[in-house]
Amino acid sequence: MTQPRHDEEVQVSPVNWVARQAELYESSGGTKGTTQLGVPCLLLDCTGRRTGALRRTVLMYGRDEDDYLIVGSNRGSDRHPLWYLNLLADPAVGVRVGTERFPALAVTLTPQERERVWPHLVEVFPRYAEYRARTHREIPVVRLRRC
Repeated sequence: MTQPRHDEEVQVSPVNWVARQAELYESSGGTKGTTQLGVPCLLLDCTGRRTGALRRTVLMYGRDEDDYLIVGSNRGSDRHPLWYLNLLADPAVGVRVGTERFPALAVTLTPQERERVWPHLVEVFPRYAEYRARTHREIPVVRLRRC
């Protein structure tokens, strides 16, 4: 398990809106681009499982006490998002929430934990319920815990 370095060159998501929001978020020092559709967002830096390159994406989040929760919904697709596959290979990540940046460990919640926090996540972003109904896979919820 390696810890992403913040001074390393980061490859931002190839999805245009994500790349634009990540650039705004980062270039503003975490004061702009911190929400999407009214939902709070964080920047997640993880190591690519095939390339070893540092990758960045923007993700909505919920909270569970001091931890951040991210959802691998992939908009209800039957495939996991690439960032989630990267976390499975190397759970050491870098996180930026607003102006704060910190290292974290990404852990997929057990089915029981996921069911406990799911209502909160749907309250944060109601479309998660639609995404869950649309897919045949179990949508993973990941806890980001500060190291």
